[in-house]
Amino acid sequence: MANTILIGAQWGDEGKGKIIDVLTADADIVVRSQGGNNAGHTVFHRGKKYVLHLIPSGILRRRKVCVIGNGVVVDPVALVDEIEDLRASGVTIDCNLLISDAAHLVLPYHAALDEQRELRKGRARIGTTKRGIGPAYGDKAARTGLRVSDLMQPALFSKKLAAKMRENNAILRALGAKPNDFAEVNERYLRAGKVLAPFVANTVVYLHRQMQRGRDILFEGAQGTFLDIDHGTYPYVTSSNTTAGGACTGTGVPPHRMDRVVGVMKAYTTRVGEGPLPSEDERVAGMLHEMGREFGATTGRARRCGWFDAVATHYATMINGIDELAITNLDGLDSVHPISVCVAYRLNGQRLEVPPCDSAQWENCEPIYEEFRGWNEPTGRARKFSDLPKNARVYLETIAEMTGAKLTMVSVGPTRAETIVL
Repeated sequence: MANTILIGAQWGDEGKGKIIDVLTADADIVVRSQGGNNAGHTVFHRGKKYVLHLIPSGILRRRKVCVIGNGVVVDPVALVDEIEDLRASGVTIDCNLLISDAAHLVLPYHAALDEQRELRKGRARIGTTKRGIGPAYGDKAARTGLRVSDLMQPALFSKKLAAKMRENNAILRALGAKPNDFAEVNERYLRAGKVLAPFVANTVVYLHRQMQRGRDILFEGAQGTFLDIDHGTYPYVTSSNTTAGGACTGTGVPPHRMDRVVGVMKAYTTRVGEGPLPSEDERVAGMLHEMGREFGATTGRARRCGWFDAVATHYATMINGIDELAITNLDGLDSVHPISVCVAYRLNGQRLEVPPCDSAQWENCEPIYEEFRGWNEPTGRARKFSDLPKNARVYLETIAEMTGAKLTMVSVGPTRAETIVL
């Protein structure tokens, strides 16, 4: 397997948690490199559903080491809660988890600021999870953030926290919001720090030593390509690099040590929150929601849904250097006929083969569709590509060719067994 980066090739929620779980069988180490507990990776393991937010999905498998890299922003209290919930479910967490000492912290004032900023944007809101991820990354960029290494030094942490809370409480008061109580926050986070202390390490050194020993590493991306701070539908994006390059900067593993990039994409298109989605279709959304599908793992919000957008996924292949494709949720289209695929955009009378940079222009793009025949039969029992209906095989091969990468995996259901490996 060597070193593999797995990323979302759309707007997040592509089913990365399940594909990571499948690939973890051949990995020794699973690493998160960006994002925070705004992510929600759903994994079905031994008949039980798990939703993981900060801890890599490999934690559910024995003899796998999970690493939270320096590029992740960590809410210590939320992480402790996640650890305790997993342990209560019988999951072992001890020397199989490492947390980077250089990862930045998400604190209560970040979440409060996140909420206030969203409230004041009105219709121009971004649609964040209000978990404080953006403000935490903002402090990181402004070089004023607190890190895990600070939390491991209680006196230093308390001093830095007091200064930051004075500053941010003044902002919250000015916005008409309730300020945070220093004593309560300080005590709660120091208590979480004691729980997390055994897991804290220089994860850059750890990963390099493991590579020298020939260990196979899987880099688990969160969110999706078009939520990337640089390459996404800005400003309707997250605050980190969700593309393949983020796996390098967020872990300290150099680009030339990466062996392959696997892109995960649904057989249709979804996104949560505001921003462009050219192939959005209310009929598709209604059908999927009636099936009980497409509700956010973190927020529970109904996802916006539409037809497969080959313009976006082809661009995602360019940005990420995607070698292989895992297509998920094929079974969501089992009763759909005909099926549309967006093959180009039309903007101001011109045909576009790649997305525009400006989100307002992207919002105004009209999808140009090609139609495909549906298969009108269940695919959930297929375990080989040849088991799929002919029209389903044609559809998969065509959208993979449009995307520009090799199809290597198809998911026809939520469990590990409901996976076709080509």
